[in-house]
Amino acid sequence: MADLELDTPVLDDHLHLDPDHGRGLDAVRDFRRLGGTHLLVVNKPSWHLGCEADTGEDFRAVFDRTLDVVADADDILPGRAWPVLGVHPGLISRLVDERGVASDDARDLMQAGLDVAAEYVRDGRALALKSGRPHYDTTDAVWDASNAVLKHALSLGADAGCAVQLHTEASEDLTDVAEWAAARGLSPHRVVKHYAGPTLAGPTPSVMCRTEWLREAAERGEPFLMETDFVDDPDRPGAVMGPKTVPRRVRMLLDEGYDDAVRRAHVETPADVYGIDTEATLTG
Repeated sequence: MADLELDTPVLDDHLHLDPDHGRGLDAVRDFRRLGGTHLLVVNKPSWHLGCEADTGEDFRAVFDRTLDVVADADDILPGRAWPVLGVHPGLISRLVDERGVASDDARDLMQAGLDVAAEYVRDGRALALKSGRPHYDTTDAVWDASNAVLKHALSLGADAGCAVQLHTEASEDLTDVAEWAAARGLSPHRVVKHYAGPTLAGPTPSVMCRTEWLREAAERGEPFLMETDFVDDPDRPGAVMGPKTVPRRVRMLLDEGYDDAVRRAHVETPADVYGIDTEATLTG
């Protein structure tokens, strides 16, 4: 099957690749065949890659494995793939509920993992950081510890000069997080809510590719990104969205006349948020 081409860069802002247990590079090939050009690849949750971390340094194996698959994806794409590294906020529940770790100790471990991730950003091997807080009900102690981790990530983003992707509860108003970012020297527009709906106060929304959400985001005329959150887990084959979805939705938006919105999501907003040039890195 010949590759389909779209007259624009096409960026999936948030997906995972598992070359050992999932579809890995076959998912990248599917993305490219439908017209995809650029990917932001987020490391899978550490425990999904067999890492039961006891120290911040233990996360390094997870980050290095992610860099390996990103380099391979980079070779396949007509554009670029970039790694986004961090500590999944759900780890705190695994530590506290399953391993019996105190919430403050879990906080310290997760912050140490983010410190290591920030090293990769500072030396140019990663583009951005990933953090957040649970999207489910927790105890006050876990919630407070999670917010401390999130704030630490924002401080690291400010120090490293990079964007921070966040996994949080469903919300249309995260102005509190935007204010935390600004107080730490990180511009709120460089905070990205992954798995966002079309309307969001505070950070930049990375909108899940539901057609009605994308149409609403396009009509609003404000900065946004597009993502699938492809999880690349063979045990969850129908979870979230597949790697072909972003290029298919871009084609839909173009067919419906939303050319300006496509440019905003795939050229202008990536440049403003991440400092990447999806046009200059597109080689054909």
